[in-house]
Amino acid sequence: MAAKWCLQLSRAQQFLCVDTPRLLISRRDFAEKGWFQSMFVHKVDPRKDAHSNLLSKRETSNLYKIQFHNVKPECLEAYNNLSAEVQNRLHCDKDYPCEIVGSWNTWYGEQDQAVHLWRYSGGYPALTESLNILRQDKEYLEFRKERSKMLIARRNQLLLEFSFWNEPLPRKGPNIYELRTYRLKPGTMIEWGNHWARAIKHRQENQEAVGGFFTQIGDLYVVHHLWAYKDLQSRDETRNSAWQKPGWDDSVYYTVPLIRNMESRIMIPLKGSPLQ
Repeated sequence: MAAKWCLQLSRAQQFLCVDTPRLLISRRDFAEKGWFQSMFVHKVDPRKDAHSNLLSKRETSNLYKIQFHNVKPECLEAYNNLSAEVQNRLHCDKDYPCEIVGSWNTWYGEQDQAVHLWRYSGGYPALTESLNILRQDKEYLEFRKERSKMLIARRNQLLLEFSFWNEPLPRKGPNIYELRTYRLKPGTMIEWGNHWARAIKHRQENQEAVGGFFTQIGDLYVVHHLWAYKDLQSRDETRNSAWQKPGWDDSVYYTVPLIRNMESRIMIPLKGSPLQ
């Protein structure tokens, strides 16, 4: 008797049934075996340039840093107050080529965590200049010593903006923010960018799109999408409405196989954050 396998599909609860030696495919819109091919083969055309140059906003040359600080629970309030004071000072210093884009505490996701997003206007030279300034800043060095007593762990990443996303600009509140983090399969960043360049148009009506970034240093092949919503109910309604727009389902359909794993954080902006 010929061997037979049935694999349940997540999309539309259809089934792909393979009955050797013949192949039977049953699916509502399984045109040209697109799903089957996308699951097992991810062809990316050979490129003669780095994906950072192909996908980023070359005209702005902005570099971003995202920080994740895990804070001792009993120290979170003191940490927030101390960080806000130092961030405001640096943000308002015209000689410091870096500005704070947003600061948050995680509400749902990893608890007792602070997330900070910085922008270096001028790319890597601005980053180097910032580091040199901070090494000579006694007040900042004291802040780091005090902060170290409050932290359990910390990590950061350097990011570039996707060219097709909005630039993150100050926003009035109140809002909640969602940081969706996607860890992609190596070699799929161009494919991801091609699909999202079309998909992002479906997520603009409620002005929820804040910024989209991909890593350059730190964990590689990581994408961060930052969204703003009035509340969790608004988030649910906005996300559901996207599925009613022709083309959104295809974008999700073809990008899901590119993902190794993903994470969602719901975040509350801190008092001094430009993104409120």
